[in-house]
Amino acid sequence: MTTFEERATVHAFRDDALGEHDAVGLAAAIRRGEVSAAEVARDAAARVREVEDRLHAVQVYIDAPSFATGPGAFAGVPTFVKDNTDYLGLPTGHGSAAFTPRLARRHAPFTRQLLSSGVTVLGKTRLPEFGFSPATEYEAAEPVRNPWNTGCSAGGSSGGSAALVAAGAVPIAHANDGGGSIRIPAACCGLVGLKPTRGRVVTNPQSRQLPLDIVSDGIVSRSVRDTAAFLAAAETHWRNPKLPPLGLVEGPSERRLRVGFLIDSPNGVHADPATRAAVMDTVATLERLGHTVEPVELRLDPRFTDDFLTYWGMLSFLIGVTGRTFGPDFDRHRMDGLSRGLREDYVKSWRRTPGVLRRLKRTREAYAAAFRGLDLVLTPVLAHTTPRIGHLSPTVPYATLVERILAYVAFTPVNNVVGTPSISVPAASATEDGLPIGVMFSGRPGSERTLLDVAYALEADRPFRRIQDV
Repeated sequence: MTTFEERATVHAFRDDALGEHDAVGLAAAIRRGEVSAAEVARDAAARVREVEDRLHAVQVYIDAPSFATGPGAFAGVPTFVKDNTDYLGLPTGHGSAAFTPRLARRHAPFTRQLLSSGVTVLGKTRLPEFGFSPATEYEAAEPVRNPWNTGCSAGGSSGGSAALVAAGAVPIAHANDGGGSIRIPAACCGLVGLKPTRGRVVTNPQSRQLPLDIVSDGIVSRSVRDTAAFLAAAETHWRNPKLPPLGLVEGPSERRLRVGFLIDSPNGVHADPATRAAVMDTVATLERLGHTVEPVELRLDPRFTDDFLTYWGMLSFLIGVTGRTFGPDFDRHRMDGLSRGLREDYVKSWRRTPGVLRRLKRTREAYAAAFRGLDLVLTPVLAHTTPRIGHLSPTVPYATLVERILAYVAFTPVNNVVGTPSISVPAASATEDGLPIGVMFSGRPGSERTLLDVAYALEADRPFRRIQDV
């Protein structure tokens, strides 16, 4: 790869049927008859192919996509499904070279929920093997590259989806999050990424079988209103009666919030200077908008990081044991260096599992204590800014790679363990070389409305930077 390409900013915005619309705007244009769903799909496919040779975000295309005929909120809006979720007739590869994926015989429950919004699915996006890494990179394949700077990571595990949305190829794309995998690529690529409350959208069938369900599905988007519209549309398909109804959140409320903030993670990882500045700038903005902001402590069990890593390892171990459910030729020895290392570490420490699970489940008590008297907590998404391609490659020796991951992903996993909602939004500031920085708001279970309120307020106060203006 040449030096020029490594420094390139890549986007596909142009004067075609998609224009500069977000998903809500594009759906409205289709309803008004200004453009057709077929024209939009054609131009989106052209945009994707234009950027794909530099971003490497697509796993598989649908050559003849189906168009929704109903009144869904996103009727005719083009999108992609992440390649760890079944879409009828397409292979589900989970980012792995350890097996030959089979064609899915049915849609996954979340795929049906997404399709109920009226979207047109154009294919599937790439992810790191089984979603374990916060960077979408491989041992023997091109990495997914960040459209703001193709020499940098697009994040993970929903890196392919984030790259396409940030580049303007499609306005929204499916993402899911088991340790930060919606919020991390959103932060890297300057997007909005909301991890819903556990159970807010339909549950992944595989996750239900685990002792602790840490995965939530959602989307990445370029606007707050797209994320809000997705959640409202998902709720019309299925609503969890155990959670407060959400409905369509259309803008910030007049409510003044009490927001706690912390910059260094509870497990002792210090945020880098650019990230600290982004959080403190956000604090100043919130105060100017009339909110009360104060420091807060989140006192996690000192073993939280090791416990989460053990649980991660257990997941890799279970995949190694049950791998033939993915494909008859599954070979755990062909799993990548990160997956193998996680599995091997777990084999050495599996006897800790009961204690690990007990402590992780008790994390909700520390989380609730931190929220006493507060509506939200503001933190970084990641402890340092987006790394270069290769920094988190699965070819890096396992011990070094894990050390790097833990120094990077120091804030997001708590919400997965507790099951609480959390949103990444682009900070007003950027790195010295123009890369986005994300800040994160976390809430109590069921508090997506409050998260969207504050995200709308920040977006209105200082509109998010646009890649086409760089």
